[in-house]
Amino acid sequence: MSFDLLRLRHDEFPWAEAGEAIYLNAASTGPLPARSLRAQREFSEKRAAPHRLSHEEQFSVVHRARALATTLIGAEQGTVALATNTSAGLNLAAWGLPLGAGDRVIIPDLEFPANVYPWMAAARARGFTLQRVPARDGVIDEDALLRALEQPDVRVLSLSWVGFSTGAVADLDRLGQACRARGVWFVVDAIQGIGPLVLDVGRTPVDLVACGGQKWLLSPWGTGFTYVRPSLLEQLTPQPVSWMGVRHSDDFSTLLDYDLTWRDDARRFEQVTLPYQDFAGMAASLELLAELGALEVSEHVRARVEELISGATQAGVPVVTPVTRAGIVTLKPRDVQGMSARLDAHRVTHSVREGTIRLAPYCYTTADEISLAVDALAE
Repeated sequence: MSFDLLRLRHDEFPWAEAGEAIYLNAASTGPLPARSLRAQREFSEKRAAPHRLSHEEQFSVVHRARALATTLIGAEQGTVALATNTSAGLNLAAWGLPLGAGDRVIIPDLEFPANVYPWMAAARARGFTLQRVPARDGVIDEDALLRALEQPDVRVLSLSWVGFSTGAVADLDRLGQACRARGVWFVVDAIQGIGPLVLDVGRTPVDLVACGGQKWLLSPWGTGFTYVRPSLLEQLTPQPVSWMGVRHSDDFSTLLDYDLTWRDDARRFEQVTLPYQDFAGMAASLELLAELGALEVSEHVRARVEELISGATQAGVPVVTPVTRAGIVTLKPRDVQGMSARLDAHRVTHSVREGTIRLAPYCYTTADEISLAVDALAE
């Protein structure tokens, strides 16, 4: 059973209903629902007069965002830490996992830089080996990754669930099971996957998931979360150290009782002070996605993606995105800049990435909008 698309557009994305743009760019920046804007505004208005904002209300915002993110991915309570971006979780893995000389970290080639530079810097400073596994035909080569895992010194496999430029989807179950069987930690950049796809960390064997909120979670910039598997909590060193990452730090009357004992849960990895007003917006957006239903959103996106691919194929525009896909459709026309200009002329918001056109519909996108976008491709 699908959600009420017309009501969603009317209530949360009125600019879409008014025809201001055909927004096919969620893979870059997700639009903020009206309720998220209200939540940010209401919190900021209280912040403007801090005496109106109680301690309990201030912290309830992050508690709610954390709880909603936990539910979103089917995680256990206490395994999610709020973060201001995806890089926070990837840096936590690169610098916090017990790695050193004699260890090897595997990443695929053609990764988004957020999953490359932290590992490069940490490898240089900590002495482990970073190995990039070549892509095949421009997309992730899972067979090559599995072969690379056979090396005895491999400790980590880190990759993007969905490729930012091609939309290729990695098989987390297959790769995660291989990692688990070999005692290899599996780190996942999920920012392009959660939303168009459904992740259940209770079923899928992942050890750390990093996800920013500004794209498919329809949340403000500076929001996101990191999931850490329970058995990894004690092995992962908080990086950097936050003064509220230790036990008893919620009690502001005993701040000088210094005790470097970490919290029992993933909040040991949170950095304070967080942008509370933005996490108020994130909580509102996650509530919206929960109301729509994760499976329903995923099915809606799948239908729009298939319409786009079918239309592009009929128009003779080469499609880069492979059969296994999420919310990204990548096209490689002969004249990228010319096609981009035509899409702009038809108010189709898109991205140009690595010599391709990237389109990304989401829960607010109608079939009629896809038809209009396809018409622009066919001109």
